[in-house]
Amino acid sequence: GCVLVVSVIEQLAQWHTSTVKAAMERLCDYIPGKYQIMHHMSCCIDREMNADVVCHSLRLCKQDPGQPLCHLYSPPKKEKHSSGLFHALAHARPKHQIRSKSFMGFSSVCAFPLLANLCEKIKHVLRNKLPFEDFDGDKFSTFPTLRGYHWRGRDCNDKNTTVYPGRRPDNWDAKSDSNCNGIWGVDPKDGIPYEEKFCKGAGSKGVVLLGDSAGAHFHIPPEWMTVTQMSAKSFANLPMAFSDELDWPQFSEITGFLNSTIGGWTDSLYLRLRKRNRCNHRDLQNISQNGIRGKLIQEIRSSLARNQLLDNPAIVIYATIGNDVCNGERDTLAHMTTPKEMLSNVVKALRYLDSHLPNGSHVILTGLVDGRFLWDNLHDRYHPLGQLNKDVTYSQLYSFLDCLQVSPCSGWLTPNETLRNLTSERALQLSNVLKEIASSEKFANFDVFYMDFPLRQTAEEWRKMGGEPWQLIEPVDGFHPSQIAAALGTGITWQKALHEWPQVLGKENPFNDQIEAIFKDQGGY
Repeated sequence: GCVLVVSVIEQLAQWHTSTVKAAMERLCDYIPGKYQIMHHMSCCIDREMNADVVCHSLRLCKQDPGQPLCHLYSPPKKEKHSSGLFHALAHARPKHQIRSKSFMGFSSVCAFPLLANLCEKIKHVLRNKLPFEDFDGDKFSTFPTLRGYHWRGRDCNDKNTTVYPGRRPDNWDAKSDSNCNGIWGVDPKDGIPYEEKFCKGAGSKGVVLLGDSAGAHFHIPPEWMTVTQMSAKSFANLPMAFSDELDWPQFSEITGFLNSTIGGWTDSLYLRLRKRNRCNHRDLQNISQNGIRGKLIQEIRSSLARNQLLDNPAIVIYATIGNDVCNGERDTLAHMTTPKEMLSNVVKALRYLDSHLPNGSHVILTGLVDGRFLWDNLHDRYHPLGQLNKDVTYSQLYSFLDCLQVSPCSGWLTPNETLRNLTSERALQLSNVLKEIASSEKFANFDVFYMDFPLRQTAEEWRKMGGEPWQLIEPVDGFHPSQIAAALGTGITWQKALHEWPQVLGKENPFNDQIEAIFKDQGGY
């Protein structure tokens, strides 16, 4: 965190030909609220020292005994190896030693007074994976962030626990909208409730994603650290982004429903199901979490909102596409999920789902990605932090994160080709476990399908459109699928389902145009 902030301040000073103090003031003006910690830093930043030297001299970065000295930038030119960094630190420390004490209390971002309240809310949400503001306790909310309606359909009555998206209509919603799809009341011409007229026998289904950070759609805006594009507008979405855990499920591949504001465009399984049958409006749940692995049973138990007797069936996408092989451990292979563990974890989760999903539901198991794509397409490109001075490649970023033992995936984000291949080998083994489950396991309330993660097809499709493979990867973390990849992946998944599992998607509702004509001003997101 320190290296990131100091890098941005130093580059702002360089780009605007200003002092470090002026660059600091500029950044503080850009960012909503007053993050006072940065004012204390201004005394200690010297444009002649790179961010690694500054942060180590401030003791915000440290070197544990027996561990290498972690650095993002190449060591200072005095010597082209790490002793050059030691030399720079020895000269920097006396100047900054006294000042560095003021930082010792800030062991995490949540120690900053103005962020403490938000951090408490986020911690509550992470513990429970449920909306922070949910007055009737039905797991749906009228508030967008903190696991609110960005993550699951918007509640239309947060004071009534029997009113929520996805339920079967109460008395055909003749008097009120019990399932929040915006269709209610009685046709005065014939006295038949609109819900009965338009949705009866339409095979309404919701969509539920059980996923990891890719499913939650993790994204750090590159304009937060690209000084040539930086303005107050760049940080306007910062409070919302933190309240959503730096995830953007409202634009995601499975549950996206708003027009993307982070590049690309939004296309999702939910939007296509809604277009196919307008009665599906708002019936979505994104139960994804950054860092989650195949052991999803706890998340499903606490977060899934589906009543077997009262609600419509659901299409459940089970997609932990990387974290079962991805970790930041030194001995990464030893910490990967084994095929035996994968089988046990997934079957347990499916048995739980069988006891909670309404009859007629479907489950699609998604295979793991082949993450060699990341290194192959990014390692020698410049990261947003390195674009101004051509001094930080993705290879350097990956090594820095690995050194800090916070790499999102030590097995794939590495120059070690053997390790990358072994990681992909394990990913394939785990995908084969999912494939076997889909072909052999039977459940009472849903059928099970398997599909490979469509990375190769997505890359081919994007190439045909004139795009480059690296644009399919998030630019800041160099790890997650980008907005473009998410939107293209939706189309590929939809076509596969349409041709191989048409029963999953249900039939097209012939009354869609009539529903839109009558209820166009109701049931907004």
